[in-house]
Amino acid sequence: MVLDSGATAWILAATALVFVMTPGVGFFYGGMVRRKNFISMIALSFLAFALVSVQWVICGYSLAFGPDISGFIGNLDYVLMNNVSMDAGDLIYPPILFVMWQLVFATVTLAILTSACAERVKLSSFIVLGLLWTTLVYDPLAHWAWGGGWAMTLGSLDFAGGTVVHISSGFGALALALVIGKRIGFGKYAMEPHNIPMTLLGATMLWFGWFGFNSGSALTADGLAGSAFLVTNTAAAIGALAWLGASWIHGKPSSLGMVSGGIAGLVAITPAAGFVDTKAALVIGAVAGVLCYGCMLLRIGRGLDESLDAWAIHGMGGLWGALATGIFATAAVNKYTGLIYGNVDQFIHNAMGAFAAVAYAFVVTYILATIVDKIMGLRVSEDEEYVGLDISQHGERIPN
Repeated sequence: MVLDSGATAWILAATALVFVMTPGVGFFYGGMVRRKNFISMIALSFLAFALVSVQWVICGYSLAFGPDISGFIGNLDYVLMNNVSMDAGDLIYPPILFVMWQLVFATVTLAILTSACAERVKLSSFIVLGLLWTTLVYDPLAHWAWGGGWAMTLGSLDFAGGTVVHISSGFGALALALVIGKRIGFGKYAMEPHNIPMTLLGATMLWFGWFGFNSGSALTADGLAGSAFLVTNTAAAIGALAWLGASWIHGKPSSLGMVSGGIAGLVAITPAAGFVDTKAALVIGAVAGVLCYGCMLLRIGRGLDESLDAWAIHGMGGLWGALATGIFATAAVNKYTGLIYGNVDQFIHNAMGAFAAVAYAFVVTYILATIVDKIMGLRVSEDEEYVGLDISQHGERIPN
């Protein structure tokens, strides 16, 4: 094939859009913590981007997209970008650009995981855990779904990262929260968001970046990309309204709840964006808004301090989206059909891929977090937690 300049330009633009999502996570999370941890929370997302950017070009890309080893992981053919060409060859875009495209997916995934780190994790321990987690959790899952691994071979569909990004980070955050434990005073006194407008700004950056996240996954500027763009926005919008309505029943309709519902809709449509039509997007987004709101209430009711709800929104939203892809996939959008069109096998394959990702992400994250905690200690001291991580970890603070 000859390099397609239009497709290449679109992937370049979509990559830049997805980059915006990583600081977007930082601002989204940063507004929800207490003022004394605001800088720290944003910094974790920027740190996630830096860490994964280096890990990805050294070995991460090769582990995720190198030639398959037993359906589980890629080999080391592409270590340090060896054998990665700038020439398109038999593709319509240069492979070196695909490396960067996949890099921004990996970075935002680690940023989402920081939900469980809020207000109590040592910076040094996060660096070690983040590198281990990306290498041993994210990279294998990316290979399973996209790099020629067992789930891809089986026929499990994941257009833009429902299992790879959202199930991995959401259920990883749940495991990490169980190892780290609650913040001091959690459940005894209020830990209210200190800057909701900042969270709304972060949500805007995420929604904006998600257009590249999902429609860019078509890897060309065509009708499929346009369809993914539309269903992405549709699911986000109905998800925002669904969470707003559900929360209104229990009290006042908060702006934080509304944008959380939007994110839930975006998460759920992610694996399905290239396989479903607008009607299905409305169902997927609406269910996601109500489901993720219910999971948040469950998390609070159980007294679990998975602080910023990566599990409720990304984990459960991603799980629902993966299952919904197997239900609603239609040949009118892509060549695949789902359960409602009589294809039971597609639903089974998607369920297998999704639940395998749940189990793998949770178990391996729990093991890695336990090891790092035993060797280095994950938490800051009580005094450091009391004064806040902005000062204790960074030597910085927001002036009064």
